Amino acid sequence: MIKKIFTFFLMILSLIILAGIGYLFYLYNDTRFVASKIIYYNPPISARFYDRNGKLIDVRFSKQNRFYVKYKDIPGRVIETLIATEDTSFFEHEGININAILRALIKDIKAGKKVEGASTITQQLVRNIYLNRKKTLKRKLKEIIISMKVEHILTKEQILERYLNQIYFGHGYYGIATASYGYFHKKLKDLSLKEIAMLIALPKGPSLYDPTKHYELNLKRANSIVKRMYLLGWINADEYKQAILAHPKVYKYMIAPEIKNLVGYAIDTAINRLSKQYHNLLSRGYDIYLTIDLDYQKIANKALLQNQKRLLQLNPELNKSNLNGALININQKTGEVLALIGGVDYKKSKFNRVTQSKRSVGSAIKPFIYQIALNIGYNPASLIPDIKRTFKIPTDTPEEDKYWKPKNYEKNTLGLITLREALVHSRNLATINLVLSIGLDTVLKELYNLGFNNLPKNLSIALGSVGIPMWNFAQNYTIISNYGTKSYLHIVKKIVMPKDEMVIRMEPKYEYIEPDYQAYLMIDILKDVVKKGTGRNARINGIEIAGKTGTTNNYTDAWFCGFTPDSETLVWFGNDDYTSLGKSMTGGRVSAPAFKYFYQNLLKIHPELTRHFKKPKKVKTFILPNGKKELFTPLSPPPKQTYGVPVF
Repeated sequence: MIKKIFTFFLMILSLIILAGIGYLFYLYNDTRFVASKIIYYNPPISARFYDRNGKLIDVRFSKQNRFYVKYKDIPGRVIETLIATEDTSFFEHEGININAILRALIKDIKAGKKVEGASTITQQLVRNIYLNRKKTLKRKLKEIIISMKVEHILTKEQILERYLNQIYFGHGYYGIATASYGYFHKKLKDLSLKEIAMLIALPKGPSLYDPTKHYELNLKRANSIVKRMYLLGWINADEYKQAILAHPKVYKYMIAPEIKNLVGYAIDTAINRLSKQYHNLLSRGYDIYLTIDLDYQKIANKALLQNQKRLLQLNPELNKSNLNGALININQKTGEVLALIGGVDYKKSKFNRVTQSKRSVGSAIKPFIYQIALNIGYNPASLIPDIKRTFKIPTDTPEEDKYWKPKNYEKNTLGLITLREALVHSRNLATINLVLSIGLDTVLKELYNLGFNNLPKNLSIALGSVGIPMWNFAQNYTIISNYGTKSYLHIVKKIVMPKDEMVIRMEPKYEYIEPDYQAYLMIDILKDVVKKGTGRNARINGIEIAGKTGTTNNYTDAWFCGFTPDSETLVWFGNDDYTSLGKSMTGGRVSAPAFKYFYQNLLKIHPELTRHFKKPKKVKTFILPNGKKELFTPLSPPPKQTYGVPVF
């Protein structure tokens, strides 16, 4: 009988053991995916954006804000502090610490509740990635199995690297490198012992010990960590005293809100242009260096805000929340965007008026029409009629035909005037007559060649009744400002891929359009626009400025498109709902002052900027019958009606 009972007992025991082994085998297989996530660790890593001078200006991420740091770049003091705090025997155990588990179990039994944890760094890493935090036997067994499996495949250094990049440090920061820059605005290698201890204090209670909210509480725990390192003999007395007395400065924001607001439109532009080519742009850990200059951004932003304030005083009927502006500044020689402000307040409106809006450009398109005339043989001294014309607009019912009677802004006519005078004073009638003289089809064809699209196939094109994104318009203006060569705009200078150890540089792209001497004729005329024409409000003493104003019907849009020898800047103001800015609110009155403010302040920080345009060799001078001098080139000879005398 006893033998039968013993045999039965052995059978039951065997079944239990087999069941246990089977269950453990099941758990082992069930943990493959989690183990693989740790072994083949590939977390989302934030994209960091820098200005052209290497200053970090923004951090964008899709899932988690994380800066990745390789083990070789983690200071030894960080590793020591972590191990002293979380797992002193880390380099001795195989993923779990049996002695620590037994010790914790005894203390828990004595206390009648859980008072001490026994998780190793490896177990904490597993638990963090495993996500399921339910305190069940099954989860705990899985955690142990995964920890042992990870320890078997990875080195201790690899585990530490994963741990310090994975753990949450509060305030939206994942990984210690992120927390280092977020809380202290420092790289890991620059942290003090006390700052390291303050970071290592966080994983135990990221919200509880957040130093931006509970500084003293974090400091208290950090001091206990420093004390433990001293008791372990890992730091000396002087290091201990210095660390205990330290009260490091903590920053509430990784990037100051005012900086994020300042560069928001520029960052968005870069992301939109890169996303088509670089998938998962915000989770691959790219360091993206932009062409923009933070100092230029500050001046540009202030120019728009100051001008908005001025306009609200000028016309009290304007609505501040509706009135908006945009500015883009570029190096026309390279196509690099140095400043881009897509609205007066990024926080209130993310809509980018530089890249997303298509506002009519008005008379700001005229330089391109006059350039076409110059390139087919006209001269700045050529005479064109500034006279009234009436145009019939046929309808399906003849008796309901409409008539278009364009007018000059001044409401008068001047008869025959020179091409230079017509553009300097932005004479609408002279421009329409010039288009008729050249031929509308020819003008449209040449404008397409210059880079304009979706143009109305009627004479309204002479007055700029076409919507063009400011980005594209600025690009087209480089044909003039860059002496006949179009520079394609770009806002990204280079992309650094740390994990792949690759650097991708964005090279400038150009397109030859016309000879430099032909473009200079237009530059010279546009200098007069600023000296004595519609752009007088953009004039600055001591530097040559060329530019053109633009005003649309009913004073809906106000433009100033100008440039110096070193940079080109376009300014636009208007109401977001397309209502009028008010009577007489022209481009010269509305936007030219913002252009002036920008360059006045830019010259204060960059007095070395070039002050005068260089005249190409093939640009010559002749004397008009009235004794004044005028320019000519091989393609734009002196007009026959002037009988000018060449001067070489």
